[in-house]
Amino acid sequence: MTGGDKWPSKAPMATLRNLKIKTGTCKRIVKELHSYEKEVEREAAKTADMKEKGADPYDLKQQENVLAESRMMIPDCRKRLEASLADLKGTLAELEESNQKEGTEIEEAKSTIVEVEQLFQTTEA
Repeated sequence: MTGGDKWPSKAPMATLRNLKIKTGTCKRIVKELHSYEKEVEREAAKTADMKEKGADPYDLKQQENVLAESRMMIPDCRKRLEASLADLKGTLAELEESNQKEGTEIEEAKSTIVEVEQLFQTTEA
């Protein structure tokens, strides 16, 4: 079987599969974002602790650089999550236009969209 005849073109299965992949991508980026936020908290606490204990200025500077790098990852991650969310919404809309309105992939995508939108609302407020 060659690659061309493995998946029929524009078949609902392929679109559902794409939806499942895009849902997974959104979920993965959400986990990544939470991980970076926890890392920033840890590094900020470590930096504050080092300042309090009067750590060596060089070590403190290195720690501040680590903290700054961690902080820089959050906006990048948010940007990727916004793009991924838009992609997921587009795929879901395409599926719904083709009368594909129910199924576990659809429900999963909808709940992921709600979760990500709530995340954006709580972090922007």
